[in-house]
Amino acid sequence: MQEYWAEIETPVGTLWLYATDEALVRVDSHGPRPQGKANANTVLREAARQLEEYFAGRRTKFDLPLAPEGTDFQKKVWRAMQRIPYGQTESYGHLAHGVQSPAASRAVGAACGRNPLLIVIPCHRVVGADGSLTGFGGGLAMKEWLLEHEGNVFKV
Repeated sequence: MQEYWAEIETPVGTLWLYATDEALVRVDSHGPRPQGKANANTVLREAARQLEEYFAGRRTKFDLPLAPEGTDFQKKVWRAMQRIPYGQTESYGHLAHGVQSPAASRAVGAACGRNPLLIVIPCHRVVGADGSLTGFGGGLAMKEWLLEHEGNVFKV
C-alpha cells in the first residue's frame, strides 16, 4: 500500500500529513522532514483544505476518512475525543468514564499521547482534572494556541 505525504504551513508551524489512497493516517508536527518529493493525493489535498479552513476560523469539525493505527482501546479513546465539541474541553477522567473505563485516566492519557492525527483528532481538547494544560504531542505552547483559537483561555 502506497503512502502519500504533503507539507503545510500553519500558524502553529509546519505540519506533515500522511495518507493512503483511502484515508488520512497521520498528522505530525515534529520529527524529521519526510524524505523524497511530496506526493499529495486526493485525501491529502482535502485534509490540507480542511486544516486551512480550521486555522482560518471557518471549520469546527473535520470530515475526512481516517485510518489511525493503534490498539482497540486507543481507537476507542480517539473516537471519544472526536466527540468533544469545538471550543470545549474534557478531563482525562471524564473521557475515561466516556469509554467505560473510569479507573483508566492514565491509560486515556497514554492514548492521547499516541494520537497519530494531531488536531484532526482533537487531543488538544483534553485537559487535567483541574483544567490545567498537560502533555501534548505538539507541545504545550501549541496546545494553548489551539485552545485559544477555539475560544478557550489558558496559561501554561
